[in-house]
Amino acid sequence: MTSAAATPPAGPTRRPTDWASAEMRARIRRRYRSERLFRLVGLAALVLAASFLAFLLFTIGRNGLTGFERTEVKVTVAFDPAVLNLRPEQLTGPGAEAALGAADFQTVLANGVTNSLGPDGEGMISEGAWLTLRDMLAKRPDLLGMQADVWVPATSVVDQLAKGRLDRAGRTVSADLLLRYDSLERRKLLRTGWNTAFLSVADSTDPELAGVWGALKGSLLTLAVTLSICFPVGVLAAIYLEEYAPRNRWTDIIEVSINNLAAVPSIIFGLLGLAVFLNFMNLPRSAPIVGGLTLALMTMPVIVIAGRVAIKAVPPSIRDGALAVGASPVQVVFHHVLPLALPGILTGTIIGMSRALGETAPLLLIGMRAFVADVPAGVTQPATVLPVQIYLWSDEVARGFVEKTSAAIIVLLMVLLLMNGLAIYLRNKFERRW
Repeated sequence: MTSAAATPPAGPTRRPTDWASAEMRARIRRRYRSERLFRLVGLAALVLAASFLAFLLFTIGRNGLTGFERTEVKVTVAFDPAVLNLRPEQLTGPGAEAALGAADFQTVLANGVTNSLGPDGEGMISEGAWLTLRDMLAKRPDLLGMQADVWVPATSVVDQLAKGRLDRAGRTVSADLLLRYDSLERRKLLRTGWNTAFLSVADSTDPELAGVWGALKGSLLTLAVTLSICFPVGVLAAIYLEEYAPRNRWTDIIEVSINNLAAVPSIIFGLLGLAVFLNFMNLPRSAPIVGGLTLALMTMPVIVIAGRVAIKAVPPSIRDGALAVGASPVQVVFHHVLPLALPGILTGTIIGMSRALGETAPLLLIGMRAFVADVPAGVTQPATVLPVQIYLWSDEVARGFVEKTSAAIIVLLMVLLLMNGLAIYLRNKFERRW
């Protein structure tokens, strides 16, 4: 005999919601009000962030765009062979550079300035203006023995006056200098134009002669060393950890260590580079090879993490299909998985390289803050990088270095934008959707 199932006791019945009641309408109004408030707060935060960014870019642009310009003074110069101690045959052949380096261009320029601008004219031109004469004669050897009008760089004070960055009524400029400046302006012996030397020369103690090419090339050489080391090692490490490494305690320790290394402050890697590459391995100080090795240690964990994420995102069906048609495990990885994971790997790599380009602290510790007046020709020669050059110029007393600092920041931002744009292009070009 079967007993009937016990019927559960009936619970209290829930009254249907009265959406038209005053209480529910008040709750709905509060909910909508909270949502509108949240949207307004988010919009205000976005506007505030955009305002700060616009103010930063406006300030850098206002101070830095004039750094790409230079004021020059017109001087009539006689390239006298007797004063220069040069003969026409010395300007051709393998010894031309040495002969030009030994020539007395300072005296030739001083004579030209005195004849063109008067006895006080030397105070209006840069101390390194004679380099313009040397470069001009190197390009045109036929000028030897002739007279020519040459535009030479003006001093920093004259340059700032021409750009309107100095107060004429203030005490920063003497009355005598103002009179001489106005005289040159009336005689149309001054001009302000594009400063080609800024993007073609290295650092200088004179702001009107300083350029960013030495630091930019040092950054490119340093990044080349960094990329050549951290990219293959980082990608291979990501492949091994994701495809071949056994899942055990040691693998977990390695994974945790890599994640922790990605969050270590960059100055710690600078201390490591100082101890290992300079003190132990005795590599050349302030060279791109040392900077590249140091930044490679810092960038490698980022590439390993990005590579593992990209490899893990490849569907397992790709691996199963390749194995089903007879591909070996190595062929599966390098012929199928790696090409499909390449967009994510490249994106992570370029982002890591962008971070390395903007680093300053680790490079300061390995000596890349030295004054380098020559453009480096290789990874073992002394060099500096853009962030360090900006740091050095920002610490200078001369007013002309203010615009040079902002101009160098603009160059650095342009390089970063190009690298990030390259990352977006590679991601869109090689991206695959399943």
